[in-house]
Amino acid sequence: MLVERGIQVMNFEVVGDAYAIASNYLRKTGAIADSLVTDERLLEIIVRMFQHGEFNRIRLANKAIAEFQARLPA
Repeated sequence: MLVERGIQVMNFEVVGDAYAIASNYLRKTGAIADSLVTDERLLEIIVRMFQHGEFNRIRLANKAIAEFQARLPA
């Protein structure tokens, strides 16, 4: 993560990797459509967790998958 003059800049590689891991799993389970379009809900979950201090891509992906699945309608 980069910090310059008190402004936090997001590490897009970590967020991108976490999104790729989570979206790949969720596509295989059928929770999200198998398309090239970014699922905004999943991305928002990952970005929020990253902003709250989770920087490990695997943990980000796993937590995002769990939260995404918990929010799915029954």
